[in-house]
Amino acid sequence: MAQQDAQTAEEVDRAVNALSGRRLAVLTGAGISTDSGIPDYRGTGAPVRAPMSVEQFLASEDARRRYWVGSHLGWRAFSTAEPNPGHTALAALERQGIATGVITQNVDGLHLRAGSRRVVELHGTMRRVFCTHCGQVFDRRDLAQRVEADNPWITIPENVPLGPDGDVLPQSTTGFRIPACTVCGGMLKPDVVFFGEFIPAEKFREAEQLVRASDALVIAGSSLVVNSGIRLLERARRRRLPIVIVNRGQTRGDARATVKIDAGASEVLQALADALPAPAAQRGA
Repeated sequence: MAQQDAQTAEEVDRAVNALSGRRLAVLTGAGISTDSGIPDYRGTGAPVRAPMSVEQFLASEDARRRYWVGSHLGWRAFSTAEPNPGHTALAALERQGIATGVITQNVDGLHLRAGSRRVVELHGTMRRVFCTHCGQVFDRRDLAQRVEADNPWITIPENVPLGPDGDVLPQSTTGFRIPACTVCGGMLKPDVVFFGEFIPAEKFREAEQLVRASDALVIAGSSLVVNSGIRLLERARRRRLPIVIVNRGQTRGDARATVKIDAGASEVLQALADALPAPAAQRGA
């Protein structure tokens, strides 16, 4: 452990040298939220599950019923998760003028709750649900109350594996009433990008703009399996920006990183927030 700690400290020092005096864009994945009790998809101990595709959700009432039961059962635990020191470190870097903002692949809303102001939620958010017919938007908390009113028998199980997107594997879906739009009776869908869906073009352009306005890119808690992350990394690489990757285990971008730190996101982001000086313009120089 001591040898690993020394190696991590050395890698953090290299990252500080590469990033000092620069404005950082930050890309985060599920690994930043594991310290908040939300598991990732691919890390050690992550629950094995086949994510529902958008085609399944839209085409099958049984699939939608299965989704909404599991999603509701996990929502209560998911919604009580609190930001961890990694989230608060990024909010502090933004306040200090070091970070230009956060691009996140997560749907948990923890960056906003930690105080980050410019957050690009690439994959959407679990805070909202919308009607696929009329476009009406609903707060997820209000929808949860409706689900429980329509299904008073439903109970929140204890000690069940929580998924990265706030779902659990339901034991039974028999008799569950699927929530519908209260305006037009249409199909409701969470405001998240399902597997098989494309990230909205305007959302990706916003992420690109954030990288373009920065002098370096930090990637924390993402294995970069999703192509959107690799595309943003490539934007930074082509501009010859320093790229620092913080992730336990390998990522698809390791060979292109200026510094790769194989450690937890919380501890490393805290160390960077403590060590990085504000850019000269922010100091009034």
